Amino acid sequence: MNMKNLIRIAAVIFLLLIGVASVFMTTSVLFDLFGIREMEGNYVEFVVIANLIAGVFYLAASYGMLKRKSWSIKLLVITAALLTMTFIGLMIHISSDGIYEPKTIKALAARTLITVALAVISSWTINHKIQIK
Repeated sequence: MNMKNLIRIAAVIFLLLIGVASVFMTTSVLFDLFGIREMEGNYVEFVVIANLIAGVFYLAASYGMLKRKSWSIKLLVITAALLTMTFIGLMIHISSDGIYEPKTIKALAARTLITVALAVISSWTINHKIQIK
């Protein structure tokens, strides 16, 4: 197995793990399961919902990357755009004196950058160029 395939498989596993973790954590917060909502403190609901959508997209993209489907690249780009818009929305929420947890800023920024990196890795390992039409 060559280096590109190893990196692709590692990215697939990583996407699968963060997808499962994202769906679990966000549904736990939204539906108040396992006491996780209380642990999260002052969560921002639209950020949680965006993270849920991203989690589902990560799961789909992991399958697409595994099968070398070019749509997985587009899905990760869309996810990065969603998270970027969510980050902008969070900044507006904060500047409007909305309640939030400071860790949310760091977590959302990290998730967005990781998603961009995964989109680049997906493009490189699937041998397609990212084309936005």
